[in-house]
Amino acid sequence: MNEPTTMESAAQSMAEVATAQASRYLQQLCKHFAHRLTVTFTPQAGEITFPSGTCRLKATDDRLTLSLEAADDAQLLQLQDVVERHLVRFAFREELKLAWQRTSAAAPR
Repeated sequence: MNEPTTMESAAQSMAEVATAQASRYLQQLCKHFAHRLTVTFTPQAGEITFPSGTCRLKATDDRLTLSLEAADDAQLLQLQDVVERHLVRFAFREELKLAWQRTSAAAPR
């Protein structure tokens, strides 16, 4: 029996950002996108559902983990760009370094 394609086979990536403001940035991103998108969040974890995919966020005392999942590579690259541009804009007081890595699982560690 053929099953419909699920997001398990989607394009996925992750970035970990060292920052003491992880929870603040997580909440800022989630509140910003909540005006137009489906968003759930706590100070430690969040999920933003974009038309092109999903962004899951996890905050610890010194790190923000961003996990993205999209239907294909083009949408994943677009999602990475949108999330990164907003995060960098919100964190203008510090120079954040994001290095996206392709993953086989979208959930933050």
